[in-house]
Amino acid sequence: MANPTDLKPLLLASGQGDQSAFQQLYELTSPHLFAVALRILRRQDWAEDVLQECYVRIWHNAADYDATKSAPLTWMISIVRNSCIDNLRRAGVRPQQLGGEDIEESLENIIEPALGPQELVQQSQTAGQIEKCLEQLAAPARKNIELAFFYGYSHTELAELQKQAVGTVKSLIRRGLASLKNCLGVA
Repeated sequence: MANPTDLKPLLLASGQGDQSAFQQLYELTSPHLFAVALRILRRQDWAEDVLQECYVRIWHNAADYDATKSAPLTWMISIVRNSCIDNLRRAGVRPQQLGGEDIEESLENIIEPALGPQELVQQSQTAGQIEKCLEQLAAPARKNIELAFFYGYSHTELAELQKQAVGTVKSLIRRGLASLKNCLGVA
């Protein structure tokens, strides 16, 4: 994986129609994005199809990328994650349930990967910090956040699953996210 700072100019150039930059972006990111898709979908053929769709989406939407909102790979991972969840829903399949260790590993995969040892240590510490903050949440808030984020459940699906009002689910998630931000020191 290339240095994440190398991806920004490639993504911006791709947004201006530079096919060479897009090719480089693909070569640098496709192994990681494929791993994300495979982890969610658990089938190589589905992951390959989704990845192809995602790169078409990335090409068409690269001009809309906003570097002030997220790092390039983070933006691309969210496209892959959302596409995987959409494909699973269309197929009537749920992502496999994650256990505690898988959740921490998923948190590490969501954070921008880095090449250097210092960045890897920081990434691991951040994932651990997020996990500790999640553990401090009240059980209903944590459960709703994990189901929504890791498993792609909508507010409506969570309400039906738990036999609660949609407003209750939204409030639990909103308060839980506010507590997470506070715990992590995010404004």
